[in-house]
Amino acid sequence: MQNLLDQINEQIDAFKENAEAQATKNNKAAGVRARKAALELSKLLKEFRKVSVEAAKN
Repeated sequence: MQNLLDQINEQIDAFKENAEAQATKNNKAAGVRARKAALELSKLLKEFRKVSVEAAKN
């Protein structure tokens, strides 16, 4: 579970950094990276929900 949380935090940091670069510097490549991080974050959050529900059952 800790590994999953670390991965989520990494993707959040990557998203924030790249989204900020896109918004403030009009960096198109950063926008692509931000969208990729958002997609990966979505997958990780779904996995977190699954693991969290299983942990709550035990």
